[in-house]
This record gives sequence, structure tokens and C-alpha cells, in this order.
Amino acid sequence: MAIGATIHTFTVQLSDVDRGVYDELQLRVARHPSETAPYMLTRVLAYCLEFEEGIAFSEGVAATDEPAVMVKDLTGALVAWIEVGAPDAARLHTGSMKAQRVAVYTHRDPEKVAAAWAGKRIHRAAEVQLHSFEPGFVERLSDAIERRNTATLTRTEGRVYLELNDASGDSEIHTRSAD
Repeated sequence: MAIGATIHTFTVQLSDVDRGVYDELQLRVARHPSETAPYMLTRVLAYCLEFEEGIAFSEGVAATDEPAVMVKDLTGALVAWIEVGAPDAARLHTGSMKAQRVAVYTHRDPEKVAAAWAGKRIHRAAEVQLHSFEPGFVERLSDAIERRNTATLTRTEGRVYLELNDASGDSEIHTRSAD
């Protein structure tokens, strides 16, 4: 019998000073058995840092034709395609064709992630934003993940501060284009 996803809940106090977004988020995140804790935490960070009306998680690693996180408008049109980890150039190309905006959040080395895209066809590659964190930030805090989680996430002046359960850390958010 196949092992199913584990559901994690996150209560997040979000204060995104840079974008003027302040909210309390109640998130239910399904973690596929093959999904690492750092990947799942990066999905949660991407959701929070991109939070706006119409945002939703896809089915995660099981969704082959959707991004990890997406934003749809009231008509159901795809507004933002938000990938996590190290997606291949073909996924970014597809996302850029389908959505107005494409972003990638990674807990991996951003230079290696971007190097895999070099010379590959990505529609509007200069507009695709790759966001990364300081080495070790996501990995350290992912050790604090439990089934029920309480977090405070603050972004100000391009820096993110995260308190997750009993752990805390901060990191600059590095951003570059995919090209």
C-alpha cells in the first residue's frame, strides 16, 4: 500500500512591510512522502512572500502540470506561476506562457539552479524571478517543523525574519532573473 501525504498546519502571522501585506494565515500543507522538509518550508515561504487574493497550493510534487503555488484571478485565469526548488527550463517556459508572472523560490544554490537553465528556451526569461535565501537558512529552520506549526514571518528591506515554533532565523532574499 502506498503511503499518503502527511498534513501539516501552519498558523502564520505575516508582516510583509516591503509589500504592505499584514495578515494571519491558516495553512494546511500536504507533504508528499518524497518531499523533503526544506522543500516544504520553501513552499510555505513562497506562499507567504507571494500572498495575495487567489493564491493556492497545488498538489505539490504530485502535480505535474501545475506549479507548487499559483495565483488565479476571480475569472480563474492564471496570474502567477510560482515554482519551488530547482524546476527545469521547460516548466518555466510553460509557466511563462500560461501566466502573467513567474517566480522561483529555492533553498538550493541559486547559481547552480540558474546554470541548469543556461541556453534553454524560457519564454520571457528576463522577467522570471529567482529568489533564494542565505545558505543553511531553510535547512536549519526546517528541523523545527512539526505537524502543527506556529510561525511569525516578517519581510522588511529585502530581509526575511522567521520564527517557527521554537526556532528563529533571518536571511536576505536574493533575487535575480532567469536569464
